[in-house]
Amino acid sequence: MKARDLSVLLAVILIIIMLVIPLPGWLLSILILCNISIALIVILVSMNTQESLQFSIFPSLLLLLTLFRLGLNVSTTRSILSKADAGGVVDTFGSFVIGDNPLVGFVVFIILVIIQFLVITKGAERVSEVAARFTLDAMPGKQMSIDADLNAGLISEQQAKERREKVEKEADFHGSMDGASKFVKGDAIAGIIIVLINIIFGLIIGMVQMDLTFTEAINTFMRLTVGDGLVSQIPALLISTATGIVVTRISTSEGGNLGSDVTDQLLQYPKLLFIAAGTIFLLGLTPINFFLTTSIALLLALSAYLLMRQQTEEAVTSDPEVVEEEAEASAMKSPENVVNLLNLDPIEFEFGYALIPLVDAKQGGDLLDRVVMIRRQLAVELGVVIPVVRIRDNIQLNPNEYRLKIKGIEVAKDELLLDHYLAMTPDLDDDIEGIETREPAFGLPAKWISEENKDSAELSGYTVVDPPSVISTHITEVIKQHAHELLGRQETKQLIDHLQENYPILVEEVTPEPLAVGEIQKVLSKLLRENVSIRNLPVIFETLADFSKLTNDTELLGEYVRQALSSQITEQYVKQDMSLNVITVTGKVEKLIAEGIQQTEHGNYLSLDPNVQQEIVKIIHQEVEKVSLQEEVIVLLCSPAIRMYLKQLLDRFLPQVVVLSYNELEPSVQVQSVGVVNVA
Repeated sequence: MKARDLSVLLAVILIIIMLVIPLPGWLLSILILCNISIALIVILVSMNTQESLQFSIFPSLLLLLTLFRLGLNVSTTRSILSKADAGGVVDTFGSFVIGDNPLVGFVVFIILVIIQFLVITKGAERVSEVAARFTLDAMPGKQMSIDADLNAGLISEQQAKERREKVEKEADFHGSMDGASKFVKGDAIAGIIIVLINIIFGLIIGMVQMDLTFTEAINTFMRLTVGDGLVSQIPALLISTATGIVVTRISTSEGGNLGSDVTDQLLQYPKLLFIAAGTIFLLGLTPINFFLTTSIALLLALSAYLLMRQQTEEAVTSDPEVVEEEAEASAMKSPENVVNLLNLDPIEFEFGYALIPLVDAKQGGDLLDRVVMIRRQLAVELGVVIPVVRIRDNIQLNPNEYRLKIKGIEVAKDELLLDHYLAMTPDLDDDIEGIETREPAFGLPAKWISEENKDSAELSGYTVVDPPSVISTHITEVIKQHAHELLGRQETKQLIDHLQENYPILVEEVTPEPLAVGEIQKVLSKLLRENVSIRNLPVIFETLADFSKLTNDTELLGEYVRQALSSQITEQYVKQDMSLNVITVTGKVEKLIAEGIQQTEHGNYLSLDPNVQQEIVKIIHQEVEKVSLQEEVIVLLCSPAIRMYLKQLLDRFLPQVVVLSYNELEPSVQVQSVGVVNVA
């Protein structure tokens, strides 16, 4: 155990000893001086902290100091009433304050107690209570502000985490201060009661047991009581003042302490000091001492002159043009100036100036909150953490235009009319007025209609969507399509680390041997490319652990994983009645594809005659067109041996077609063939 930890434990034990065992006067004097010293240190530290969290131990320290002070009160009271002596410090304080008149000294002490209890302690308690309440009420707003800055790209994930932790610590601190301030109040009340006990019982003990006269008893016990009260109330007053300073401390952008903040802000208007100097000088024309008022007025005027001179010099050195030139020169010399330009944001959303209300919360824009929900939704649906979406305006775009970039490459672009609604329906042969367009996410025919036509459009069977929903749906679908591009080795390592917390043995069996992080990333990326969620990582790693010993071909491993996720894939595509309409592939076509598979040491690939390949794609396209009006998702069903190669073939021509194998469907699924792929 460290010496510092041991010292705190010994201090707590000492408090218990003081409550039970009588202490000699010399030891009480040492402890009283220690109490005063600690109180001075506490108030000095509270004045020099830049923000309250820098003194986060203060609530617990406040409790320990209160107990220590009460232990001293008990020990000195025992010594006063039993021996009429509490050490040299108490006697000296009492004699100094009372002097020759015990009544006057006692009145001074009572005034000090009233100030400490009614002004400092009560005020600190009230401020602590209000600060705790407002801090807790402001937590949701602060959390939303952090999420907004994170989505806007103003801060990183690490900075957002640090700011969230700071908000939580502030709430905990002010809540603790609210409770700890009650100890300060109780300590002040206990001090007053102890003083009354010392006086009343001191007089009784002095006159009855010690055979003192009333005057002698008053002089003795009043002196000791006032001295004991002073050495107790002075530290209590300092601690109460420190409590008020800590809970009322407001952080400044410059990060100064209380002393610098007071001087900087109180003296920020030097001209006002001239007015104060003139007022004090005029007071000298009254019977007040002219020399005294003139001296103070001259001191104020001199201070005002020096402050104005200092501000003039600072204004010259902080001229924006000079500062900007120096900053540019420094930036040009810095090698990091070019390196920072190499950074690439994973996802960027840019928009024209007319779409600023979508983002500006002051104008009712909630796009930042929607992006937060999109990231959470995709984390649940796909099992991957989508990077922060950097949102910025771009004057090079048309006013109503927006675009989405993935790793610097534009992947989506469209226009939005903020003062209109997007109305969608398969049949647009009606008389609803609007601007012809297409829904950006799915390419459905649509119209931009005005707000007055909204109700009539809904009655006509249109699906009417507001602009923020249009754009958030578009962002969601585009990110889904490109999720496999966003999953790199670093992101894969984060998923592995998260899985290792609960499945350490499973992870150790898969990586780093026999599969490296890059190979696992290829398998997961392959799944995401075909819109298969990787959230069920335990099942995926179980499959990799079983089959990675047989092959390190990531394409084949991906097929094995798909078969292991058959229940998930089945749930993704089947209808509520457990039926699935599919286009099947004949044995002849499967044989052609199987014969075209070329095996090499670097992996397998499909090599078909161009004419055969073109004919297969043409027939599949015809079958897809036949069922596209009846089915939202077109599913092509084939054997496991060719599924991977058939999907590779169709990706270049019909990427929207889902290709499944028989092993990827649960036995309970009722498969219904609505088309057949065959060649002559």
